[in-house]
Amino acid sequence: MSQSPTAASSSGPWFPSLSGSPEQWLTRICVAVPTLALILFFGYPLLTIFWQSFVQWDGTLGLGNYADIPSTPGLVTAGLNSLSISLSTTLVCILLGFPIAYALERSRIRFKGWIRLSLLLPLLAPSLVQGLGLLFLLGRNGLVFQWTGIEQNIYGYWGLLLSDVFYALPQAIMIIQAALRNADARYYDAATVMGATPSQQFFHITLPNCKFGLLSAAFVVFTITITDFGNAAVIAGDYRVLATEIFSQVSGQQNFGMGSVVGIILLLPALASVYIERVASQKQFGGSSDSRIPLQPVPSRWRDAGLGLITHATALSIWAIIVVVIFASFVKLWPYNMTLTLANFHVNIASGYQPIWTTLYVSVAAALIGIVLLFLLAYGVRNLQGRVAKAIYLMAVLPVGVPGLVLGLSYIFTFNDPMYPLHWLYGSALLIALCNFYHYHTQGFLTMATGMRMVPQALEEAAACLGGKVRHVMGDAILPVIAPTVLAVFFFLFMRSMVTLSAVIFLVTPQLNVAAVSVMHLNEAGFVSQAAAFSTIIIAVVAVAMLLMRALVYYFRPNLSVET
Repeated sequence: MSQSPTAASSSGPWFPSLSGSPEQWLTRICVAVPTLALILFFGYPLLTIFWQSFVQWDGTLGLGNYADIPSTPGLVTAGLNSLSISLSTTLVCILLGFPIAYALERSRIRFKGWIRLSLLLPLLAPSLVQGLGLLFLLGRNGLVFQWTGIEQNIYGYWGLLLSDVFYALPQAIMIIQAALRNADARYYDAATVMGATPSQQFFHITLPNCKFGLLSAAFVVFTITITDFGNAAVIAGDYRVLATEIFSQVSGQQNFGMGSVVGIILLLPALASVYIERVASQKQFGGSSDSRIPLQPVPSRWRDAGLGLITHATALSIWAIIVVVIFASFVKLWPYNMTLTLANFHVNIASGYQPIWTTLYVSVAAALIGIVLLFLLAYGVRNLQGRVAKAIYLMAVLPVGVPGLVLGLSYIFTFNDPMYPLHWLYGSALLIALCNFYHYHTQGFLTMATGMRMVPQALEEAAACLGGKVRHVMGDAILPVIAPTVLAVFFFLFMRSMVTLSAVIFLVTPQLNVAAVSVMHLNEAGFVSQAAAFSTIIIAVVAVAMLLMRALVYYFRPNLSVET
C-alpha cells in the first residue's frame, strides 16, 4: 500500500547531506521544482495583495484603507449583498440538490444518464452563460415575454440567485451523491429486521450518515457564489456584490489599495468555508469501509414519481438555459429578427476570433505545465515524511481557498513590478496560463496524489529489484498506472481554463484577450447574439474536450485494469 504524504519513508531525512541515492535526489528535485513555482506564482503574489492593502492614496503605509471601509460608497452594501445572495444560493442548492442526488442514488427514476449529462452542462461554459441564458428567457426581450406578454425584471437579486443556483447546483449534487453512495446496506437491513419504517430509516440512518456531505456541499456552494464574478457582471444590475466591487475599485476607479482590501474581505470567508468543507469532507469519507455492501434502491411508485418530477424539471431548466444561448447565436437580431443565420459567428470586434485562439493556447499551456508540475509534486510528496511533507502539502492545497479575482489582482501587483525578476511575463498569454493553473492547483494536485497512491508499492520494488534504474521504474511501473489520472488532470485544467473568467479579468489587455472576457464585453456592448456565438464556440470546444477525455481514459483503463 502506498504511503500518505505524511507517512514514514525509507528514504530518510529530506536533505540529510549533499549525498544520496538517485532515488533520493529524484525526490528532492521533484519536490523542489514545483514548490519553488508555488512560491513564485502563488505564495509571493498573495503576500503582495496583503501588502498593497496597507498602501494609501499618497503612497504611505497605514490602516487608512481599512478605516475607509464604512465610508466607501456601496462597499458595506456590497458585502451584505454578497452574504445574502451566497446564503440564499446555498440554501436553495441544498434543498434542491439533496432530492436530485437522492433520486440518482436511491430511486428507480428513468433516464438517469440524461440527468447526469444535464448536470454537466453548466460546467461546459463560463459562469456568465447562466446569466446570459436567463436574459434570453426571462429578460425584457426574452422568450417568455414574447410568448406571454408578461414583462419581468430579471436584473438584480432574483436573477442573480437563479443564475448562481444553476451554476453551483451540479457541484452540490455531485458531493451529496458521493455521501449517499457511501452508505452500507447492512444498516438498512438491520433496521428493516427491527421493524423500522422507510421514513424512520431516512431520518435516523440516511440523513445522519450524509450530514457531513451536506455540510461540505453547502460550503462549496457558498464559496463558489461569494467569489463568482461572471453571473454578477451580466445579470446583477444595480445589485452590487463584492466581486463586482473589486472590479469597480481597480478597473473603474484605479483604487488599488481599496481593491486589495475588498479582495482580503472576499478572501477571508472563502478560506474559512474551504477549511470547514475539507473538515466535513474528511469526516464524511474518512471512515468509509471497503467491505461495505452497496445499497440497491427498491422501487417505490410515489417516491420515484415525486423525485422524478423534481429531477427532470431541473434538468429541463438547465437545458433551456444552455439551448437558448446556442439558439440565440444563430438568430439574426435578437429579439426583433429571429431569422436563422451564421452572421453572428463573423464577429465584428477588432480582435475577431483571436480571443478564441488565445484561450486555446492558454488552456493547452496551463494543462501541460500543470500535469508536469503536479506529477512531480505528487511523486515527491509521496516519498516525504514529517513536517516538511505537511508544510508542502498545505501549500499545495491552499490555492483552493483563494478566489480567482484575488489571485488575478495579486498577479497585477506582482508581475507589473519592474523589480520582480519575472516581470517580463506581464501582459503575456503565458502568465494567464499560469494564473489559471494555480487557480485550480488544489483540485489537480489532489487528483494526481490520489492517482499516485494507486501505484502499487510492490510494483516499484519489483522493478527496482530486477535492476531497473530510476527511469525504468518511472517508465515501466509508475507512468503506465497513473496515465489515466494524468489525462484526467490535463483535460480538467484545459476545460477550466477555457471557461474561467474571474481569475483572468484583470490580466487581459486590448491586445491580449480571452474568450470568456470577450463574451462579457460583447454583452455589455449590446451585441448579445455575438456574445451567444462566442459562448457556443466555448461550449463546443469544452464538450469535444470532455468527450475526448472520456474516450482516452476509457482506452487506457481496460489495458491497465486499474481503477483510478
